Amino acid sequence: MQFRQQALSKLQSPEEIDLPVRYARPQGWLVLTVTVAVMAAAAVWSVTGTVSSTLGAPGILTHAQGSYVLQSPVSGQVTEVLAEEGERVEADTPLLKVRTAQGSAVVRTIAAGRLTALVASIGSVVTTGADVAAVERAERADDPLMAVLYVPADSGSTVPVGASVDLTVQSVPTQQYGVLRGRVKTVGRTAQTRQKITAFLGNGQLGEQFSQKGQPVPVLVRLEKSSAAESGYAWSSSEGPPFAVDSMTLATGAVHLAEEHPVDWLLP
Repeated sequence: MQFRQQALSKLQSPEEIDLPVRYARPQGWLVLTVTVAVMAAAAVWSVTGTVSSTLGAPGILTHAQGSYVLQSPVSGQVTEVLAEEGERVEADTPLLKVRTAQGSAVVRTIAAGRLTALVASIGSVVTTGADVAAVERAERADDPLMAVLYVPADSGSTVPVGASVDLTVQSVPTQQYGVLRGRVKTVGRTAQTRQKITAFLGNGQLGEQFSQKGQPVPVLVRLEKSSAAESGYAWSSSEGPPFAVDSMTLATGAVHLAEEHPVDWLLP
């Protein structure tokens, strides 16, 4: 009771009633104002602003019709090579002459395209069914180049058709000529095994390379054309490289995914 009486007497005769009121310092008001302004700006940006992301994936330039591996129909010794790697060949074009026990035989192409690999050489011995060449299918010499990217299967659904793609081409110095421009044409529905990639590209090493991190989804990229560029395709630089780019050249693609509002990340 003694403490209570002291408290009541204190209220009845306050000693500090005439002291001035202390207001917030100017520095405090400045900090508060800046904080509120930043929070308001962030809220507006989260609703009206957009953020874009990219997805990187390895790939290769190709005519998108696939390749085939040519196998020898006979056993014997190669006596003559009738074509060179990189050369365009028509269907039924003779590639090799082979001396067999029954006489001389000719190994011919199955379909038109570009001879990307020639395994056999003069003097080598081939057996029936042995791989002797790889041919990239192309019906016409002016068939446009495309790019095939091998995207991780769990990221394939995030790639929209029509998305812009920047391609870093292995044979082109990026710092000097920039990147190749393209847009997503199609996205594969199923993941590709190493065997399927090998069968499409006609190269076992590429099949192993593109599937070493799991079975990927193929993404076909249509290259943007440009009449001003020597290569015939659009680059991030004004003209691109002063030479044509070949099919079966390795590349790395950066796919620009759909833009999102930051506020979408907070919504379920």
